[in-house]
Amino acid sequence: MSTATTTPGIEDIGYGRAFADFYDRLFPQDGAADRTADTLAAWHPGGRALELGVGTGRIALPVARRTGEVVGVDSSPEMLQRLRAAVDGSGAAVTPVHGDIRTYADGSRYGLVYCVCGTLSLLLDPAAQRAAIAQAARHLAPGGTLAVETHNPGLVHTLHEGRARASFFVPYPEPGTGLQTYSTLLPEQSVWHTSHLWHEAGGVRIGTETTRLTTPEDIDAYAADAGLVLVSRQGDWTGAPFVREHSPVHISRFTRSADHQERP
Repeated sequence: MSTATTTPGIEDIGYGRAFADFYDRLFPQDGAADRTADTLAAWHPGGRALELGVGTGRIALPVARRTGEVVGVDSSPEMLQRLRAAVDGSGAAVTPVHGDIRTYADGSRYGLVYCVCGTLSLLLDPAAQRAAIAQAARHLAPGGTLAVETHNPGLVHTLHEGRARASFFVPYPEPGTGLQTYSTLLPEQSVWHTSHLWHEAGGVRIGTETTRLTTPEDIDAYAADAGLVLVSRQGDWTGAPFVREHSPVHISRFTRSADHQERP
């Protein structure tokens, strides 16, 4: 996967360049976004919130309406441009920040820190994922919550039925729209490569992404190293139990261990 640097010290993998123009069509601010925001708001003990990988603000905007100020960090200038337009149009209490979630530090503490929608899996190196969780933990206020959502490798393997390649088509409610996905698994590298074709009004938009199949055990290990303890895990934003073979995602909720000592 190619890497382009737009600001010194901030690496951008190009996800925003590929998807920003039609991301909000793929993932609209709908009932699913509201369910995510409702759950995050219920987990929020108070104070400001920090989103790592804010994108166009699909989750940050409804979270801000429920809990107050959200600081949203993203490496994609294209995504942040759309977020700024949404903030200007709505007056939402969301502050967009161009930053790298592996190294972002603002000296503040937040009651809620969250990294959702598979953002963590876009980091292909386990060390980079570990660094992102460590930075997230450093921003937690006492009693604060860290929430992490990413794709469930078990379901991905189930859908592939033992094959390296598979394809899927998901129709959308609006006539003539749908998402066609070509999926390739490289299990020995824990890599999942997908090319998405968005069909709309006789036209097609294409976006490609490469992600690391990140297990709940991976997340738990990163969190433990950062001094966090697991509070709960679920398989979607309705609160359904996590089922390894069938849940679409795994959503983990952590808080800080009472006896953890911050590393220098």
